[in-house]
Amino acid sequence: MPRTTLWKSIAATLTADIAAGHYQPGDKLPTEADLSQRFGVNRHTVRRALADMGTLGLVHARRGAGVFVAAKPTDYPIGRRVRFHQNLRATGQLPDKRILRLETRASDMREAEALTLSPGAAVHVYEGISLADGAPLALFRSVFPADRLPGLPDGLRSTKSVTAALSREGVADYIRAQTRLTAKLATPAQAVHLRIRPGAPILRAISVNTDPQGRPVEYGHTWFAGDRVSLTVSPETDEA
Repeated sequence: MPRTTLWKSIAATLTADIAAGHYQPGDKLPTEADLSQRFGVNRHTVRRALADMGTLGLVHARRGAGVFVAAKPTDYPIGRRVRFHQNLRATGQLPDKRILRLETRASDMREAEALTLSPGAAVHVYEGISLADGAPLALFRSVFPADRLPGLPDGLRSTKSVTAALSREGVADYIRAQTRLTAKLATPAQAVHLRIRPGAPILRAISVNTDPQGRPVEYGHTWFAGDRVSLTVSPETDEA
């Protein structure tokens, strides 16, 4: 068998093992050393096969822990109250967020309009990756009014939770005032962060969250990996 196709054969065999139920969602696959011995190849070839399976969403790697079979799509409610951490814990998964950018800058025209701010008013921008059991579920970008929430960046750095950070700034509750869902194709940069192939289907949600008085506190964009999340519409669902 030509060397250039050997890794594809390994990926196909492991995929068949998963389909047959030999490895269940959440199970850890054998180590690279064990797979190298099983297939009689070097670790580089095994690594390439596992990487290809990862881009298809079949497995995901956890740094220092190994490679695991991907779990079934996570039910993710889109409702008036959606709390990321609470929702994932309810499904038995471990939530986490990885911060990619956290800065304060002048708002653009759309951000100012969504947050009912003056053009160019200062906003906090919070970008990152939402993860479940170490696997990326979505990319997000949230924009907040800086003058009203001056200490928000510190709260986000320490808690990685929008709910907790807003609470520290005196916003005890907030609701989703509007949401727009659109099907998109992943850009190369999005694909890298979500561990999917460029051009793979994703769902983009654009939302505005308001406090109990109806004042906008967050203008958010979320890009969900299409094969890892099942979005459900529920008007009174809570998330943290």
